[in-house]
Amino acid sequence: MTNWKFIYFVGIGGIGMSALARWFAANGFAVAGYDKTSTTLVQKLVEEGIPVTLEDEIESIPAEFLKEPNDTLVIYTPAVPVQHKQMHYFRDQNFLILKRSQVLGLLTKNLRTIGVAGTHGKTTTSSIVAHILRHANVNSTAFLGGITQNYGTNLLLNEPTDNLEAVFCVVEADEFDRSFLTLFPEIAIVTSTDADHLDIYGAHEAVLESFRDYVSQIDDDGVLFMRDGLGLAAATKAKVLTYSLKTGAYHSDNIRIANARFVFDLIHPDGKIEAIAMKIPGYHNIENAVAASAVALYVGVSEEKIKEALENYGGVKRRFEYQVEEEGHIYIDDYAHHPTEIEAFLSSVKGLYPGRHITAIFQPHLFSRTRDFADGFAESLSLADRLLLLEIYPARELPIEGVTSEMLIEKVTLEDKQLVAKDKVLSVLAGLNTDIVVTIGAGDIDTLVEPIKHLLHIPIVNN
Repeated sequence: MTNWKFIYFVGIGGIGMSALARWFAANGFAVAGYDKTSTTLVQKLVEEGIPVTLEDEIESIPAEFLKEPNDTLVIYTPAVPVQHKQMHYFRDQNFLILKRSQVLGLLTKNLRTIGVAGTHGKTTTSSIVAHILRHANVNSTAFLGGITQNYGTNLLLNEPTDNLEAVFCVVEADEFDRSFLTLFPEIAIVTSTDADHLDIYGAHEAVLESFRDYVSQIDDDGVLFMRDGLGLAAATKAKVLTYSLKTGAYHSDNIRIANARFVFDLIHPDGKIEAIAMKIPGYHNIENAVAASAVALYVGVSEEKIKEALENYGGVKRRFEYQVEEEGHIYIDDYAHHPTEIEAFLSSVKGLYPGRHITAIFQPHLFSRTRDFADGFAESLSLADRLLLLEIYPARELPIEGVTSEMLIEKVTLEDKQLVAKDKVLSVLAGLNTDIVVTIGAGDIDTLVEPIKHLLHIPIVNN
């Protein structure tokens, strides 16, 4: 990794890409990049001294990055469209071009890698693992898929050491585009293997096959912490230990809600950690905490440190993130973009606030995902009391005939539902009598968060 002086990112504003950009910048490389939108994350990179252009033009690339192809590594995300001018130029000029996942694979070769995979839960689970290790003073680094509330970043750097092989590296093992097959972890977690990214895989069986390939790459002397029931054990030579919310070698017990917090006991093969009061809500987050704690116990972190870390873990931005929390007024933002995630999120909101009225604002992400899971989306969204449905966020896709938000809303069983243009959400919301408001989605719905907070005229209460 020392052969290059310059690192250029095409799609630098992505959460995983920005973490890599920060790592290279922190380690003395000259870093720059392109992204199509000036998001909060992009603005933060610029503030940190990393030049970012929003123009897909060759002239917008810093000149020193183009002088000698052998001096510059180009890292790209598969979300970049095929007709991208900068990518065409780099290919024509014989620059070395690697996917983010390939670079992660190179970085983690000499580290004790903890890979967290799964169609749901990997960002929260990996960030909990990283937080526990950091709280317990275990020398570690982490490339995360979200901005942690505790640290305000998606990258945690290890302490300098001459013995990198003793450093733990927590990394999200992303199944999208089979990216996780560049990783060969010592320790792995698999949270879920539901059907997703069918625009890439075509069928659920192909998704499952990819997960089997991933766990086959775990070090033979390593360990797989597998959610109970996933059926991946036969695909790996590593030791397999199971976990879940209620079953497996590691599980929770005595779950209750006290003072608007989920409290539980954590059962593990050698004992029990009692009365853990999680700062972040949700049954799914208890399960994520169980998985993370299993890894922490395995690497030697004490029960006391695990409990302390779980109780002061603040979560990840856009994962059940409270924006407003006052008596009678709640606003929560969440990244959920798959029916299973939406069901887990809304079920947790209803569990925390029984009998309260929930207004859900949802932006579907990808035409193909909306098509493939339309019935599931309709069922999960129907858990709300009122739905404001936005147009589909296309991301990397072109429209698919017949796949629209109109098609989706017809399947939702709620009576109180309406299609709303993104630029009309605030005016529609202003005319409604709301109790609990939630925004859900992985597109650009996050740009509505601050305006909605302002509209509600309620101060944030820090936990």
